[in-house]
Amino acid sequence: MRILLSATQVPFIHGGADYHIHGVAQALRDRGHEVELMRLPFRFGPEKDIERLMAYVETLDMAAPNGVEIDRAISLQFPAWGLKHPDHTVWVMHQHRACYELYSPQQASPAQQRLRDAVQAFDDRHLPSATRLLANSRRVAERLERFNGLQAQPLYHPPHDAERFRCYEDWGYIFYPSRLESLKRQDLLIEAARYLQTPARLVIAGEGGQRQRYQALVEQHGLSDRVRLIGRISEEEKLAWYANATAVFYGPFDEDYGYVTLEAMLAAKPVITCRDSGGPLEFVRDAETGWVVEPEPQAVAAAIDEVWRDRRRAAEMGRAGLEGYHRANISWDQVVARLLGESVP
Repeated sequence: MRILLSATQVPFIHGGADYHIHGVAQALRDRGHEVELMRLPFRFGPEKDIERLMAYVETLDMAAPNGVEIDRAISLQFPAWGLKHPDHTVWVMHQHRACYELYSPQQASPAQQRLRDAVQAFDDRHLPSATRLLANSRRVAERLERFNGLQAQPLYHPPHDAERFRCYEDWGYIFYPSRLESLKRQDLLIEAARYLQTPARLVIAGEGGQRQRYQALVEQHGLSDRVRLIGRISEEEKLAWYANATAVFYGPFDEDYGYVTLEAMLAAKPVITCRDSGGPLEFVRDAETGWVVEPEPQAVAAAIDEVWRDRRRAAEMGRAGLEGYHRANISWDQVVARLLGESVP
């Protein structure tokens, strides 16, 4: 089939969304489909830019642009799902979170209040008309039901290079690779280092807007011998850091999906996450494949100390996580079948 895949593009900000988008495109091409990827330029502000983009997308009739017939449309991100097509699958990675679960009426400006109303009205107009409505995770589906009264089926997909993850001898460190942003809560792990009773070390990989703040926090508490911020790493380096980790920490706030959880499972490493971390809770089983703790430094530190004191048990939990990943049948074959409304292999 000829398939139009639509998403957004934020210049020079890259992360898991890019792996998701390109992974879908490649999976469809590998199965013989002709795929055109259309990415709309997106800015988080000012609010009027988002409103203009929504209005523009609603003018896009993609059934046969310039006389070229498109068999299917698949949209992944807001506001791309506002385009028109008679066979339109929407796989919601997440909604515009600033207008939903992250919205604060007490802190919102008048412009933010207007945008919130406009975004929710936009989603209420377009999401119900999708031929198939899917969500990136159960957590995203729960938000769709809560805010828009819509039922969406969760559809999980593999992380990038899933087949390349390996488990080697652990070297006594806890690994956390992610963008350095407030919602990812690297500061929770850094603060936890103050309460550790074992020699466990913490390795934090990634770049982002909170890099300077996190580095200052390490220096403020004299944790340079315990916590390393190693910055941006290559895919090869990431695989190596996972392979030799003792465990992985992933404690963001209300994450949509979270590749880090699945990457850790593929590397047979147990995961420490938090009770309010969202997506990771769909995979981490407390005391079976990892630890689910309160989002407090002392609780995180206690879990890390438990990892260190019984590393044999931690390794067993990591292997249980790998087995759980395979039981979940997370594959691109399943993704493509669900996106196209075919029988699931």
